[in-house]
Amino acid sequence: MQNKENNAVNSVTLTKDKLEILAPIADYFKVLSEVSRLQILRCLRHGSKNVSEIMAEAGLGQANVSKHLKILLQAGLVRREQRGVSVYYEINDPLIFDLCDLVCNSLSDRLVAQTQQLAQLTKLRL
Repeated sequence: MQNKENNAVNSVTLTKDKLEILAPIADYFKVLSEVSRLQILRCLRHGSKNVSEIMAEAGLGQANVSKHLKILLQAGLVRREQRGVSVYYEINDPLIFDLCDLVCNSLSDRLVAQTQQLAQLTKLRL
């Protein structure tokens, strides 16, 4: 019995190697934790755009857009292409939208459940 308990504890304990593997995953999610970056990704969902087009669609300033595009570029979420004198940005990995859709659907489900719970509580008050 003692051996089984030790195995269970060991399987749950994260080694330093495993923690180091998780760091890039945490960094990836940190990139997605900024509203402006999510706005920029949304702007690029249906095709490439230059900074001016992203600014107009997202309602963000040039310095802000440039800063966040740099972060998205470094994280590998977007890529850039020089076209004449303009630089266009596009999504590098379209799976990012599957991830966003999963999160949005989960949040939506949670809000529906909370709304139903609130409706039940309101009935109890009356």
